[in-house]
Amino acid sequence: MITGGRVHARARQGLPAPPGRGRWRLRARLGMALLFTLPALAACERAPAPAPIPAATPKPAEAPAPPLPPASPRSASSQSQEAPVVLFLGDSLTAGFGLSLEQSYPSLLQKRLEAEGYPHRVVNAGVSGDTSAGGVARLDWLLRQRVDVMVVALGGNDGLRGQSTEALERNLGQIIERVQGRGIQVLLAGMRMPANYGADYTQRFAAVYPRLAKQYRVALLPFLLEGVAADPRLNQGDGIHPNALGAQKVADTVWNSLKPLL
Repeated sequence: MITGGRVHARARQGLPAPPGRGRWRLRARLGMALLFTLPALAACERAPAPAPIPAATPKPAEAPAPPLPPASPRSASSQSQEAPVVLFLGDSLTAGFGLSLEQSYPSLLQKRLEAEGYPHRVVNAGVSGDTSAGGVARLDWLLRQRVDVMVVALGGNDGLRGQSTEALERNLGQIIERVQGRGIQVLLAGMRMPANYGADYTQRFAAVYPRLAKQYRVALLPFLLEGVAADPRLNQGDGIHPNALGAQKVADTVWNSLKPLL
C-alpha cells in the first residue's frame, strides 16, 4: 500500500503518479456511492403504495321542511288598529290630574265601553295646562291616527287665565271645522267659570259652547263638571280637579252624551 508521504514526494519531484492508482481511487469512490445508494433504492422498493382515497359517501337527501302554519287572518294589533277610536282632546281634567291613569274619566269610559260590548278604543289626549290654542296646535299630530269620535273638552284654562272669549270661540271653531272635514263626529264639552270672574265674563264664556254647537251642528254636553264642580266631596284639595269619586261622576255624565254617537 502506498502511503500519502510517498505520493506527495513523487508529486514534489514532478513525477507522474504510479499507473493504476487514479483508477483505483475512482473505483473506491464509486463503490462508496453505491454502498449508500443501494440501501436507499431498496427501501424505496419496499415502501408500501399509498392507500387509495375512499370515495365520498353521498349525503342522504334532506327531508323537506314542514309547512308553516297558516297565518292568522287578523293579528291583535291589526284588530286594535281597526277598532273605532274615541279621542278625548282636553286639559288636566281629561288627563286625570292627581289621579292614576286608570282613574281618569276617559279610562273609566273605556271600561264602560268594554262592559257594554262596544269595540271602541279610547285615546286620552288630555294635557295638563292646555288651552284651546294648544289644542289647535296639537290637532294635526293627533289626526295622524284613526279617529271616529272626538270629545273636545277645552277652554277651562282659557277662562282661568282671563283670555278673551272671542279667541276661545275662534280656536274651538277651528278645531271643529278641521275635525268635521275628516268625517269625524264631535262631542263638544262645555265649561263654566266661577262667579268671582264677574257676571259679564262668566256669561260670555258660557255662551260660547252652545253657540258653536248650533253653528256646526255638533252634539253638546253643556257642562263637563255637572254635579261635581264646587263639591268638596268630589274634588281634590285644590277645589278644581275631581277626585276618584268625582271622576266617576264625570264619566257617567259624558257617557250619556257620548253613547248616541257610537
